[in-house]
Amino acid sequence: MSGDPRPGAQRRRDTEYRLRHDVDIWVASASADGVPHLVPLSFDWDGEALLMATPTNSVTGRNLAVSRSVRLGLGPTRDVTMIEGEVEVFEIDGLPKERIDLFVEGADFDPRLPAAPYRWFRVTPRRIQSWREVNELTGRELMRDGDWLV
Repeated sequence: MSGDPRPGAQRRRDTEYRLRHDVDIWVASASADGVPHLVPLSFDWDGEALLMATPTNSVTGRNLAVSRSVRLGLGPTRDVTMIEGEVEVFEIDGLPKERIDLFVEGADFDPRLPAAPYRWFRVTPRRIQSWREVNELTGRELMRDGDWLV
């Protein structure tokens, strides 16, 4: 263990900073029959939800469209944020241009351009946990049922 555990308010600030500044996140989804799938995707955070895009017919795209739930992993294993969220699915032209432009600017990728059709996946966090090492396991839950606890 290194150092004292961060108080909840600091963990929330660190999590919100990472959501605003990181570009990629691990996306864990599952098929209807429970087969897990894990991929990294670029994302953009608007303060309420994460926006991601992936091909409509990819494993992740199909899983998210059916299950409408996801688990996300942000950051390295010794400073991780785990997010469980509800998924909304939008066709590639189904969001305001301003919102798409923010994603494109941050991700340096425009999912409207590839030949394969993409969809948008908007993830609203329902649960967020954050910890660095074992000394931060207590108090790791920062959000429950969509409400910040700290």
